[in-house]
Amino acid sequence: PVKVAENIAFCSYFNQDDDSFLFNSTCQNCTKSKPGSLPGLAGIFIPLIYGIVCVVGLVGNTLVIHVVVNYTKHESVTNIYILNLAIADELFMLGLPFLAAQNALLSWPFGSLMCRVVMTVDAINQFTSIFCLTVMSVDRYLAVVHPIRSSWWRRPHVAKTISGTVWAGSFVVVLPVVVFADVLKDDGNCSIVWPEPAEVWKTSFIVYTCTVGFFCPLLVICLCYLLIVIKVRSVGKRAQATSSRRRKSERKITRMVVVVVAVFIFCWLPFYVLNILNLLVVLPGDFRGLYFFVVVLSYANSCANPILYGFLSDNFKRGFRKALCRASILHGTKQNRTEKLWLQPFRQML
Repeated sequence: PVKVAENIAFCSYFNQDDDSFLFNSTCQNCTKSKPGSLPGLAGIFIPLIYGIVCVVGLVGNTLVIHVVVNYTKHESVTNIYILNLAIADELFMLGLPFLAAQNALLSWPFGSLMCRVVMTVDAINQFTSIFCLTVMSVDRYLAVVHPIRSSWWRRPHVAKTISGTVWAGSFVVVLPVVVFADVLKDDGNCSIVWPEPAEVWKTSFIVYTCTVGFFCPLLVICLCYLLIVIKVRSVGKRAQATSSRRRKSERKITRMVVVVVAVFIFCWLPFYVLNILNLLVVLPGDFRGLYFFVVVLSYANSCANPILYGFLSDNFKRGFRKALCRASILHGTKQNRTEKLWLQPFRQML
C-alpha cells in the first residue's frame, strides 16, 4: 500500500535523493508525513475516488459472475475465462478500501499480517488478469486459425485446468511479495522490506514484474491477433460469402476479446512505462496529479470490463437485463409485503 515502489503489484515508488517524491497507489504527499498527522485535501479526495472505483468495480464484476453462473445457456470456454477474469477483478477491487484508509490516515493501521495478505491478494489478481487475457487471446487464435485441430483443447474441462494453472502461476510470480511484505518501523507504512543490497533487489523486482506481468504477455497477445489478421485476410471474400452462423459468432467473440485486451493495455501501459522510466531517470515531483491518474487508471480497468461485456456481447446484455429485472421484481415484491405489514394494524383499528 503505501511507500512501495518495490512492490509494483500494489504501487509504484519514485524516490528522489533530495527532493524525495513518493508516488504509489495511495498517492501520498510529495514530502514525508508523520503517521497520525491530519490528512489534507488529497487525503480526502483520493480515498473518495478509490471508493467510487471500488463500488463500480464490485457491482459490475459481481453482475458478470452472476450472469455467467446463472444465465449462460451452456458452459463455453470463453465464459470460463471471463468468469476467472471477473473474479480476479473483484478481488483486485477489495484492496481499494485498505488503500483509502491508508491514504486518509497516512499510515497502515491494519497490522503486519493484513499488510502481507492485502498486498499478496492484490498482486496475485493483477497478474491473474493479464494471464487470463493472454489465455483468452490464445484461445481466439486457436478458434479462428485452427478451429478443427484445436477442438480438444477448447473444451470446458481443459479451460478449467488452464484457469487453475493461471491462478497457481500468479501466486508463484508474486512470492517475493509474500515473503518480504511488512509494515515499516520508521513510518508505519506497508511496504516491501528487501534484504541487502536493497537497491539491487528492488530494481530486479521491478524489471521482473514488468517483464513477466506485462510485456511478455503483451507480446504473446499481439502475436496471436497478428496471426488471426493474417488468417482472415488469406481466406478472403470466399469465406465471407460462405460464412456460417458459427463463424459470425466467433467473430463477435474475437472482437469482444480484442477490445477488452486493448482497454487493458491502455489502462496498464502508462503504469509500467513509468516504473521502467523511474529506473532510468529521476522523475519530477511536479506531476503528482499525473502519477495519481496513472495508478487510478490501472484500477479503473477492473470497472471497464463489465461495461465492455454489456456493449459487445448480446448474451451478456441479455443476462444483465434478466438479472437486473429479476432484482427489480424481487425488490418490488419485498416492498409490497412490507407495506401490507404496515397497513394491516392500521386497518384493524378502523
